[in-house]
Amino acid sequence: MLVYLVNVSVKPERIKDFIDATKENHNKTIQEEGNLRFDVIQNNDDPTQFVLYEAYQSEEAVIVHKQTEHYLFWKELVAGWMAKPRIGIKHKVIAPASEEEW
Repeated sequence: MLVYLVNVSVKPERIKDFIDATKENHNKTIQEEGNLRFDVIQNNDDPTQFVLYEAYQSEEAVIVHKQTEHYLFWKELVAGWMAKPRIGIKHKVIAPASEEEW
């Protein structure tokens, strides 16, 4: 299992658009085989700041996700709404240790 934390800075005038588009991406991503979680989190103190918490069974599941129509559409759609390029950092899962605990 692996997790990506994707930090996204959104232009203030595009917050609602970003949320709407990202919720649609979330709804389709959580249906993918190999996806364990896809959470969309907004900073309380700075509503332009978001974190996407993405958990996958394997690197192969990540590769498949990045080839889906909905991800490619989302990526293109929101690119101009970001105040700066998004930053995704891959993490190794320590706990929960087994997929059944997710």
